Amino acid sequence: MAFHPECFGVPVAERLSDAFGRDLAPPVLTARPMPTALLLSPHLDDAAFSCGATSAALAAAGWDVAMATLFTASVPNPTGFALECQTSKGLAADIDYMQLRRAEDAAAAVALGCSRVEWLPLPEAPHRGYESATELFEPPHDDDSPDELIAAIDGLLARHRPDVVFAPQAWGRHVDHVLTVRAVSWLQPQHIAWCFDTPYVLRDDPTPPPDEFGPLFDGCDTVTVTLPSTDAWDACVAAKLDACAAYASQLGFQFGSVEAMRATLGEAAERLMLPPAAVDILSGPLTLRSS
Repeated sequence: MAFHPECFGVPVAERLSDAFGRDLAPPVLTARPMPTALLLSPHLDDAAFSCGATSAALAAAGWDVAMATLFTASVPNPTGFALECQTSKGLAADIDYMQLRRAEDAAAAVALGCSRVEWLPLPEAPHRGYESATELFEPPHDDDSPDELIAAIDGLLARHRPDVVFAPQAWGRHVDHVLTVRAVSWLQPQHIAWCFDTPYVLRDDPTPPPDEFGPLFDGCDTVTVTLPSTDAWDACVAAKLDACAAYASQLGFQFGSVEAMRATLGEAAERLMLPPAAVDILSGPLTLRSS
């Protein structure tokens, strides 16, 4: 399993200057700490697809927005279904697929205004014994323990001390999303915003989260996120679409084309399920409308 300490927990602008030669100044730290949002993204695109405009709005309001992707490990010499996951997208078998995707994620983080990005060295499901697309959306294997994931997210919570954690609900029931929700439910962060997994939730007759997660959402309000100014919200949506366009390797598979992605996500409302305490915190920088 490959780990990339040069990327782990480094301010986005500082790391991009090293990786891509861009002359970007690192974030300016102020004496007064700003509220922190921690985005937990199972894969390198989930947070941007599901809550990108919300993230951009928080960043514009002065929040420290950290985006952490959980399953990002490079695995040398993939075979079988794991290899098919990259070659089916027109990518050569000898490239480091996850390195390519991490570079896409770095560019997306800049578009969203994230101040920090982390890539955790956990392998995606095709590298953990899931051998077909069908298996990805079946219950997790009995031996696929969330223990390592729990420890990794616990470390994120300790480092970032977030005011609000954004996490998926597991719409679509992808195993990596399901394990993420299990890990978050075990850790029970103080304030959590449950995101509607996109694009899964936008599909015809979407598969809802597993029944085991029902108690997590009891007492939550379902809200649509916006801002008082239409122009300000439109700018956040534009930032989201630019961020999502950075995930070029995924757009054909998920949407058909970059144009289709912009049309689909540009029209889709961003919704959250929030417990009352999270409503209180987020109703300051955001406008939350009951859905």
